[in-house]
Amino acid sequence: MKSALTTWSLGLVLFHQSFAQRSLLRTNGAVACDGEFSPISAADYIAAINPGWNLGNTLDAVPNEGSWNNPPVVASTFEDVKAAGFKSVRIPVTYADHFTSGSPNWTIDPAWLQRVSDVVDMALDNGLFVVTNLHHDSWEWADVTASGANLTMIEEKFYRSWVQIGEKLGCKSSLVALEPINEPPANTAEDGTELNKINDLFLQALVESGGFNTQRVVTLVGGSMDSIKTSQWFKAPTGYSNPWAVQYHYYSPYDFIFQAWGKTVWGSEADKAAIEADFANIRGNFTDIPLVIGEFEVNTLLEPAARRKYIDFAVRTARKYNTSVILWDNGDGALDRATHTWRDPILMDIMFNAVNGVSNSLSDATTDASAVEQLSSAYLFHKVGDDVTDQTATFLLNGNKIESVKVVDGAVLSSPKDYSISDGTLTFKKAFLSTYLSPTAVPGSKANLTVTFSAGADASVEIVQWDVPTLGATTSQAIPGSDLLIPITWKGLYKLAAVKMLRDDGIYLFDDWTQWLGPLQQARGTYSGQWDRGGAHVTIKEAAVSQVVSGKVPTTFTFEFYPRVAGNAVNYTLTV
Repeated sequence: MKSALTTWSLGLVLFHQSFAQRSLLRTNGAVACDGEFSPISAADYIAAINPGWNLGNTLDAVPNEGSWNNPPVVASTFEDVKAAGFKSVRIPVTYADHFTSGSPNWTIDPAWLQRVSDVVDMALDNGLFVVTNLHHDSWEWADVTASGANLTMIEEKFYRSWVQIGEKLGCKSSLVALEPINEPPANTAEDGTELNKINDLFLQALVESGGFNTQRVVTLVGGSMDSIKTSQWFKAPTGYSNPWAVQYHYYSPYDFIFQAWGKTVWGSEADKAAIEADFANIRGNFTDIPLVIGEFEVNTLLEPAARRKYIDFAVRTARKYNTSVILWDNGDGALDRATHTWRDPILMDIMFNAVNGVSNSLSDATTDASAVEQLSSAYLFHKVGDDVTDQTATFLLNGNKIESVKVVDGAVLSSPKDYSISDGTLTFKKAFLSTYLSPTAVPGSKANLTVTFSAGADASVEIVQWDVPTLGATTSQAIPGSDLLIPITWKGLYKLAAVKMLRDDGIYLFDDWTQWLGPLQQARGTYSGQWDRGGAHVTIKEAAVSQVVSGKVPTTFTFEFYPRVAGNAVNYTLTV
């Protein structure tokens, strides 16, 4: 089956390349295509796109491409994605700021439609399958849950949008699939019923648009593209010829994925059981329907062993339930588009192996949410002032064996001179580590080691000399209206693990319910919304500053770093 799919995919790529030169006709507003279409079933399509990559924060940016953290997309990005091994790209597109007329036509700027078509062709020219959609329109104008939502307007605008998009993309090859709308909000069964109508309008619009659109694969959506809401409220459309699949998104557990409330630990049996239950539930509700997770990812600032374990388990569990995956990437995540490099190539290898059912060996790390410190075998940490000693790194072998250890520059370590092995534990010898570490060595990353196994992805071990970072100041008066940037001198990893936010009266600045969480999470704030880091600064976000002002109580912000051990933190106090 795999060989047949590969042959089919190659043939379809050649078909696209030749078909792109053929003429396009219009009849009564609908597109008529001069050529043939190679139909594919939804099941074969979803299998063939696995794994995929998202062109995030680009054409979906508001108000325009380039408005957010990425420049306009270039063809070389798709070359990088293809070379890495991805089979498909999801191209989110926001149309909200590109309408040139209102009701009843809702005309989309032809230049914007052409730009979308051109970017789709960039991906197709690299032999990638493409899924494209309406994206942030879901909250810009198409939120059916909004107070006073004009459902008549939403339905009309949505329908007219897809007629025009369908006309523009109608003659693309069958490598192109369409998705009605991204993460449409839904809070009630009534909302779910309205979204079923939205799916129906989408398919009706494809009929009107002409071209090959009634033969094209579509990935339909449920409430918020949440697995539970989709399972509860999605109803299959009838009366249409499109082969269809269901797409949902998976960002759970929220606190770990988005580094909220200090959660940097993942991997307990309970953690794994939660993912298993979610994937099993939606598969159980769609037993014969192709499923694809159109977005999933973990914050790149997290401790890497936990992050890699999560990706490995999530992808292997998706495979178990015959579900394809498309990695979310907003430009600050997996691919550095400017340098054409992958920020965590180990993670990429883990994902590709998991997709193909190959067992990965993984760096071990703390999984107990009640722990007071977080340890990780992705690092060998040494504190300034301490004597150098032997250190261990433990791996979850998952049926593999350790084959070799080398420095990234290519020097192969020897056993027992540089290290010894006992099952999944590597013990690095003091003499070897002293090449990089000493009580007086300047803090920072000193070397990266690669551990190779008999199968699956390699593992990395970074040797780090660390000391407690220092802030340029330790206190100031809280002034609302803007973020507070605090100069910092990093002394080890350029990573901020968590920020504790505790008022002088003992009250948590945010989320007092975190008192019921583990000691590494109590009173901690949330990344991006309440704290951040950037270059030579750490940041207390405006929302946190204003909370201090409104509370009228001085508050201490404790910035915590990796390793998350006692003492590796600094305090900053906002007065009122």
